Amino acid sequence: MPPAKKRPRAYDSAKTRAAVLAQFDHVHRAVRTLTPGQLALPTRLGAWTVRELAAHVTMAVRSVVRGVAAPAPATRDLTLLEWPLATRRFAGDVDHDTREIAEAAADTPAALAALYEETGRQLADALAAAPDERLITTRFGGVRLGDFLVTRTVELIVHTDDLSAATGLTVPNDRQALAACTRLLADALAVKAPGGSVEVRVPPYAVVQCVEGPRHTRGTPPNVVETDPLTWVRLATGRTTWADALAAAQVHASGERADLSAHLPVLG
Repeated sequence: MPPAKKRPRAYDSAKTRAAVLAQFDHVHRAVRTLTPGQLALPTRLGAWTVRELAAHVTMAVRSVVRGVAAPAPATRDLTLLEWPLATRRFAGDVDHDTREIAEAAADTPAALAALYEETGRQLADALAAAPDERLITTRFGGVRLGDFLVTRTVELIVHTDDLSAATGLTVPNDRQALAACTRLLADALAVKAPGGSVEVRVPPYAVVQCVEGPRHTRGTPPNVVETDPLTWVRLATGRTTWADALAAAQVHASGERADLSAHLPVLG
């Protein structure tokens, strides 16, 4: 895949930072209520139980803490729009590291609660200590902190939904976190399937043009896909399929090119 040529949209720094903290807090509050039986429940993430899922959420935000604490890298190796398509190649490392955290630091509800308390404090301190332009070292290489925080909204929203699905709990989604997550995944689709023949609408957060073919210029687009933010997040991350979302009337698609199944998911 060649480097993304689409210009990244601007994200409000203060809102993104507040969204990451707020969504982590929502997950923290839910995790504190989990019983040993709930922690042992299966998830839709392969062999992971709820315990591994909960441990992974802390790992996803502690990467910010580690990045800010370490010396800044010399180069920027990954842009925001390259991140969604780069995640797949690190899946094995993520699984290994998640299992290590679950076994070492989250083996009981009390240990998990302590891990979340510590992570929350360290995350707040890290965000107060570094500006968006600071480069941090991540498993993807050098990344601008402001960009990496947008990717954390994806991790948090996606895994909040995984947690709700596994436990039956209703875990809230911070509006700004959901907005940033939706927009980045929509833009990732436009990078993966460049073009202008299909308009994808995810109100109230995102509209993108994608898929090769005749470009729409004015009037009603001939090929339109519309869905809600959470359905889009599930489609973009492989939590649901195009066929299932259509059958459940969670996606409305019109036009002969309005079939995104060949381009989904966009996140590994």
